[in-house]
Amino acid sequence: MGIVVKLKNQINDSYLQLKTSVEDKLILTEEKIKSKLASEVELVQKMADYHFKTGGKRLRGLLTLGSAKLCGYTKGSRDINLAACVELIHAATLLHDDVIDQGKIRRGKETLNQVWNNHSSVLIGDYLLSRCFEMMVEDGNLEILKLLSSTSAKIAQGEILQLQHKGEVDMLEETYFKIISAKTAELFGAATRVGAVLSEANSKEKAALEFYGRNLGLTFQIADDALDYNSDLKFFGKKIGQDFFESKVTLPIILLFQKIGNSDRKILQDMFKKKDKNHNDLDYIFTLIKKNKIINECYQKAQHFINLASNSLTVFKDSKEKNIFKNLTSFILTRDF
Repeated sequence: MGIVVKLKNQINDSYLQLKTSVEDKLILTEEKIKSKLASEVELVQKMADYHFKTGGKRLRGLLTLGSAKLCGYTKGSRDINLAACVELIHAATLLHDDVIDQGKIRRGKETLNQVWNNHSSVLIGDYLLSRCFEMMVEDGNLEILKLLSSTSAKIAQGEILQLQHKGEVDMLEETYFKIISAKTAELFGAATRVGAVLSEANSKEKAALEFYGRNLGLTFQIADDALDYNSDLKFFGKKIGQDFFESKVTLPIILLFQKIGNSDRKILQDMFKKKDKNHNDLDYIFTLIKKNKIINECYQKAQHFINLASNSLTVFKDSKEKNIFKNLTSFILTRDF
């Protein structure tokens, strides 16, 4: 567990530093999100209020605000509007994701589809996306409009690709990375590039920040998938083993399948095909994962993307914002929420 211990020792308060550095703008972003969720339709307002109160890390919005600040954006409120836009895109994808996966817990609370129903949750997700596109058009920047609309399409394609390979424990790592690149990394990359675009940064800086965001997103998703087999509800905000019960194949399972013998592979395949999985099945997988040091291997693979993200920042002059972004890479991997 050497690398895990090493990374845990590198835990820093970069996330809190990022929040603090753009605190005033983050407050206004929250207000913008709340105003955009407002509706005269009672059920829409109720569901929007419920979703808003579940909170979240606002990481993607923070990345937009932080990247804008890194690139020298100081005047106007476009960064606030676009940070809210990015967060609403993320929120919409979560609502749709919970319907597809029949999710019951999100951020430690019941999902909207669990409290109400799937039909309403899908429509609320669509409502959020429509609000996003209103904000993109209002901003008036064609590059940003193309970027965020394209990103939304890629996220949807990632969801479909994941659904296509549901339950395939023999999935190739290449396929897994295609899925998380579309589902997660695309929006991270868009969030950071948006900050550079509205700051009128040069092409090299825009490309560097997008590359940073993409690799940060890959790190984030690997950590998220590893946490599902190495955490608990109290810290993680979702039911332990949720990916397993949803037959969602992620990196820990792919790596495990590569390392175990044929008899265990057959058992693993049968488990993921079962409709009624139980906690004894999950405990069996936990035992195999621990025995084969799978979580540590996940972190080792994520370290590659951490290095790529960190190195991409070399095009920027030294600053407080650059240092926060650089430290954020290790935080993303070692977080426990």
